Amino acid sequence: MSSHPDYGTDTTVAMGARPGGTGNLRRNLLIAGLVVVLVAIAALVGAETYYRKHYADCIATQAEHDLGSKVSVHFGAKPLLLTAIDHKVGSVTVDSDDAKFGPAVGMKVHAKINDVRMAGRGADVGSSSADVTWSDDGIQQTLKGMVSDVKSDASAGTLTVKVLGGLADLQLKPQIVGNQIQVTTASASLLGIGLPTDLVSGIVDVMTQSLQTYPLDMHPTAVHVTDNGLSVQLTGGASQLQANENTDIRC
Repeated sequence: MSSHPDYGTDTTVAMGARPGGTGNLRRNLLIAGLVVVLVAIAALVGAETYYRKHYADCIATQAEHDLGSKVSVHFGAKPLLLTAIDHKVGSVTVDSDDAKFGPAVGMKVHAKINDVRMAGRGADVGSSSADVTWSDDGIQQTLKGMVSDVKSDASAGTLTVKVLGGLADLQLKPQIVGNQIQVTTASASLLGIGLPTDLVSGIVDVMTQSLQTYPLDMHPTAVHVTDNGLSVQLTGGASQLQANENTDIRC
C-alpha cells in the first residue's frame, strides 16, 4: 500500500472553500447595505421630526398672537421635508382651549388653514375656516360682575342671563347681520318691570364686542345657541399670519 497523501481529496477540500468565501462576501455586502439604508431612514426621520417642530413652533407663535392663547398645531399628510424646499404647507389645523376675541374669554377654537406659504417671519394663507364654541361659563366670566348666571336654550335660540343677584332675567338672541354677529335683547324684566337701560346695554355691548373680531380676517357664516353656550362657524379667504414681534423664530 502507498503511504503518499491522497492529493485528490485535498484538492476537493481546497476548491470547496471558494463558495463559502463568496457567500461571506455577499452576506457582508448585504449587511453593509442594510446599515446604510437604516442610517438613511433614521436621518430622514430625524430631519422630518426637526422640521415638523420648527414649522409647528413658527405657526404656533403667529396663531397665539392672533388668538391670545396657547395653541396646538397639526399638519396634513405632506412631509415637512418638502416644505423646507418649497416653503408650502397644504393644510394646518390649529386648536385653542382658551382663545380671546376682544373682551371674550373661554372660547374654544378648532381652525383649519389651507395653502400656507412660509414667508420669513410670517405666512401667507390661501383660505381658512374655524369652529368656535363659547360656553355658558365662558360667557359668564366675560361678563364678570354684571351677571350672576348664564343659561343657554337651544330650542328658543336665546341665552338667559341672570342679573341683579338673580332677581331679574335678560334674554339675549345672537344673529348674523351682514358679515357680523349682533346680539339683541329678546326680553328683560324684573318682576314684570323693565330693567335699567344702562345695565341692559352694557351686557349687550360686551357680548357683541366679543363676537366681532376674528383671526385671519375670518367672518361668521353661522351662529347657533346650543345646550351649553354658543357655536360659531367662521370662514376666510386669502390672508396672512402676522409675525410675533416678540420672537425671533423664522419660517
